[in-house]
Amino acid sequence: MTTTYAALLRGINVGGSRMVPMADLRTLLTGLGYEDVRTYLQSGQAVFASGHGDEESLASEITHAIEEHFGFGVDVIVRDHAYLKAIADACPFPAADLEPKQLHVTYFSAPVTPERFAEIDESAYLPEEFRLGDRALYLYAPNGLGRSRLAEHLAKPRINKGIVATTRNWNTVVKLVELTGA
Repeated sequence: MTTTYAALLRGINVGGSRMVPMADLRTLLTGLGYEDVRTYLQSGQAVFASGHGDEESLASEITHAIEEHFGFGVDVIVRDHAYLKAIADACPFPAADLEPKQLHVTYFSAPVTPERFAEIDESAYLPEEFRLGDRALYLYAPNGLGRSRLAEHLAKPRINKGIVATTRNWNTVVKLVELTGA
């Protein structure tokens, strides 16, 4: 039995370094024995089916293969369709009423607790807001991620110490649910 997954690569194809062409990524994942490999956009999303492994072992396998092939390390989070759908369905913000650029999900490699974010004075960032989910953080940034002071604070290394975190806009969140459900 195969399961369909999304691999979320962190920090690739930004500027001139850490370039991972999506065609090469598809070839690499197919070479690992994954089936029905597809990519979405140029910013590091791949969908594939696999009959072996779990999310963590698949992420490790992909991370190692990318380092071997491209010569640099990339953090990878792998999540299955059920998880991605549950995250989209559990959104605490009114996604249907917002522009997709206003809503983002940060996926974490491990569970996070409110204590990790205790230093943040949420009232100082209003109308921006965030809520925690299952290995995820939902961010409402009415002026977009690029102008978000809260997103900048949430991305600080001391807050994300010991975990991998990668953020996707709402369009990508929805598209990954669709692609992994097909």
